[in-house]
Amino acid sequence: MNVQEIIQRLENRKPGILGSEGFSKYSVLLPLIQSENELHVLFEVRSSMLRRQPGEVCFPGGRMDPSDENEQSTAVRETSEELGISGKSIVNIVPLDYMISPFGTIIYPFAGFIEQPEDIRPNPSEVDSIFTVPLSFLKEHKPEIFQVEYKVMPEKNFPLNQIPGGENYNWQTRKMDECFYYYEDKVIWGLTARILKHFTEII
Repeated sequence: MNVQEIIQRLENRKPGILGSEGFSKYSVLLPLIQSENELHVLFEVRSSMLRRQPGEVCFPGGRMDPSDENEQSTAVRETSEELGISGKSIVNIVPLDYMISPFGTIIYPFAGFIEQPEDIRPNPSEVDSIFTVPLSFLKEHKPEIFQVEYKVMPEKNFPLNQIPGGENYNWQTRKMDECFYYYEDKVIWGLTARILKHFTEII
């Protein structure tokens, strides 16, 4: 292989996120509805029967299927399945900033408006209940922010003797902000709160 062949291969590819081919990809929808003459954000409380994060507050969403046309179609499909509504009733869908989690996942959030919210019939196998929060409340009340620190723990057979400093190597650690919103008896935190904070800041 010569230089020209290498350059040609590099020029004919689209750069992406290194290692992203091994990432799990998810899409979520931040649903807006009209209620009591103002906009509300709709949230789900996850079913207690679910294996992951039962009882937590979240937005509708889930893992991308190979049959999904794109990230947006995943968000629409999952919202339709979880809330028991037609995908056509979700309109004005716009992308928000996507996120890469420390746990090998890429999350693609969208915001959209649900017409005829009275038609919502949550799927009980996934959704315990739903509730809404006035958008005005969320804009006026900033979240509380706490930090989670990640620690580096190499596996037992990690070749520490092969790196400068060995056991005393100065690993770079990071901290992640965790946001908490409180509304009546509901606690909104984690990924859902991060998306919500991003959304309220850009509007």
